[in-house]
Amino acid sequence: MKTKTKLIHGGIPGDPLTGAVSVPVYQVSTYKQEGIGGHKGFEYSRTGNPTRHALEELMKDLEGGKAGFAFSSGMAAITAVIMLFNSGDHVLLTDDVYGGTFRVMTKVLSRFGLEFTFVDTSNLDNIEKEIKPNTKAIYIETPTNPLLKITDIKEVAKLAKSHQLLTIVDNTFSTPYWQHPLELGTDIVLHSATKYLGGHSDVVAGVVVVNSEQLASDLHFVQNSTGGVLGPQDSWLLIRGIKTLGVRMEEHEANTKAIVNFLNNHPAVKKVYYPGLETHPNHDIAKKQTSGFGGMVSFDVGSEENADKLLNHVKYFTLAESLGAVESLISVPAKMTHASIPKDRREELGITDGLVRISVGLEDVDDLIEDLKNALTK
Repeated sequence: MKTKTKLIHGGIPGDPLTGAVSVPVYQVSTYKQEGIGGHKGFEYSRTGNPTRHALEELMKDLEGGKAGFAFSSGMAAITAVIMLFNSGDHVLLTDDVYGGTFRVMTKVLSRFGLEFTFVDTSNLDNIEKEIKPNTKAIYIETPTNPLLKITDIKEVAKLAKSHQLLTIVDNTFSTPYWQHPLELGTDIVLHSATKYLGGHSDVVAGVVVVNSEQLASDLHFVQNSTGGVLGPQDSWLLIRGIKTLGVRMEEHEANTKAIVNFLNNHPAVKKVYYPGLETHPNHDIAKKQTSGFGGMVSFDVGSEENADKLLNHVKYFTLAESLGAVESLISVPAKMTHASIPKDRREELGITDGLVRISVGLEDVDDLIEDLKNALTK
């Protein structure tokens, strides 16, 4: 089954009881039992809900894993995955991960005796140098947020296996339409499903897919114990959004390529970050491990003042947190998504005050380019 077909027919399509072609919203907290333990697969909706289960089965199929799990947010998903480890364990992470990921690792989970080191995972030597006796996993984001750095997933997974480590990949930017980390040898793939999977700015969710029955059992235990599950209405919205993921991702990318070409030739733009550019670091790796370069692009306009002026004059790019929606969004990472990272750390990574990130939507690309052209001129 090819991907576009799997998006619509994967998982549990429809309702076998009524013939409904759309999975129903099972807005229920508990389930009747014929006797103690005599339930029909569901007993309490924190443990399992039919609508959420349909979403989890769909994501399992899309990522090619053993089991899927739906959480109340991307951060809940990330937190649950890190809860697989114990006090004293060490995890290596990509250096310019999403600001919320950096925050939860350094300000919350570190309180429980977990250790974290942030390295430039686009260079394998950097990873190997930081592996310690207590290292348990390598967590990579590729492409990264917001600099779109590329890490070789297959090589990192190979390195991890040689040290008996787990490999975790945040696949939010690429989605399972463009990139399949589990097929490249990784153990856990996760998403902020709020973004491209949902695609319509109407749901907050997180998804995890694992590659083994043991990880499935361990993660289900964490999810059921801590309770950060996705509700049935949001699960239904996410299933609906995923059905159009293929056509959306193709249109996002087509629009983005035209915008990147425009930005790359504009005198007010100092630098453009996009994996589809041949000049982008590790472009060849991105080309090898993905079937598309996506709809995210960052560019530097030189200063905070210039970035503010740009934001004040765009019309079709909505200033907002988040990404991956049908409408085009614009943000300044240093002030918004990555404000939780200390300024000196941001500057070290290259997240300058003049860096602008756009999530290219599905509007007519001529309108989007004209909008950016007018804003950059002013």
